[in-house]
Amino acid sequence: RPLLVVEEGQLRLKPEHIDKLKSGELTVDDLVALGVIEYLDAEEEENALIAVNLDDINPRTTHLEISPLAIFGAISSTIPFAEHNQSPRNTYEGAMAKQALGYPTSSLPLNFSTTSHYLLYPQIPITTTTTSEIIGLSKNPIGQNFIVAVLSHPYNMEDALVLNKASIERGLGRSATYFVYEAEAKLYPVGEKDRIQKPESDVRGYKGEEAYVKLDEDGIVAPETYVVGNDIIIGRTSPPRFLEERVEVWGQPSYRRDTSVAVKSSHSGYVDKILLTEDKEQNKIIKVRIRDTRIPELGDKFATRAGQKGVVGMIVPQEDMPFTEDGMVPDALINPHAIPSRMTVAHFLESLFGIAGALKGRQMFGDSFVHENPEQVYEILK
Repeated sequence: RPLLVVEEGQLRLKPEHIDKLKSGELTVDDLVALGVIEYLDAEEEENALIAVNLDDINPRTTHLEISPLAIFGAISSTIPFAEHNQSPRNTYEGAMAKQALGYPTSSLPLNFSTTSHYLLYPQIPITTTTTSEIIGLSKNPIGQNFIVAVLSHPYNMEDALVLNKASIERGLGRSATYFVYEAEAKLYPVGEKDRIQKPESDVRGYKGEEAYVKLDEDGIVAPETYVVGNDIIIGRTSPPRFLEERVEVWGQPSYRRDTSVAVKSSHSGYVDKILLTEDKEQNKIIKVRIRDTRIPELGDKFATRAGQKGVVGMIVPQEDMPFTEDGMVPDALINPHAIPSRMTVAHFLESLFGIAGALKGRQMFGDSFVHENPEQVYEILK
């Protein structure tokens, strides 16, 4: 990774280099050629003394970080004010950011991935970081801005949180999960083939008329049909499996067997879209996508970017929630006891910057080490 070279306590990067970078006379590659920037391997780093800030340079220093932010990875550096957190909290958030729901692709109408999850109303955070802009997280956010009250309540003990029922009904934290089921109608060498159809009663493995009630005449379920576990969504019959099964026993004609596709027992939802296509061997392929809308409920996990995670302990009607003098009602209540022992000062800083950003109508930058001046935020809040 790139680092600035320090020789005998002096930084090789000079103000004139920065001026030329700004004017476009020099590029970063030129600085590498001039020996101002050096790429260091993980092994080489073992024998280097790297300063994080200019003030840290001493006669033994060999390199300086281009930005103090560079001590973090891509995900960790999206945590606002990470230097104000106890380090394990940043580790937890690094793991949880990978599980956060966003809107992973804009090609939803054409996306037939096996499983995909979408947050239905993703929002850009009011308190953001430069890294989020660089890696494109600001164009494709993975969360929502909640109005939070830090307040004790019987149902937010330990790490639980209390949610406002009206906020949930307005779409807070709502997501959709898509499952895709596939069936292939194969052609077999002996001229036999699978058929997509509603199985008849003479088919081996016939499950009774009730089982096929959600299939249309073409043997495929209709879009926007509600299906639950074990419902058959694609009807299919196949020829006998082995040659010996084909031999007509006592003059009986060879039978077909039911190989219909059913919904997994743990899945349910509405049939969202159906795709019909063929592969290069002319086998017919049917894909059925099921949409399961998920509304926050008891036991669902939520987390902040300061590694404060908790499950929903209660969903309270709006009229029973606390409110401010102006009549503002929070979306969530978190317990104040979650703060002192976890030492997540960044959580409070993010909240304060968030209020200031909302009052000013702009995003606030909370990069670790190089964030906006908190004093300005305190003035706005006054």
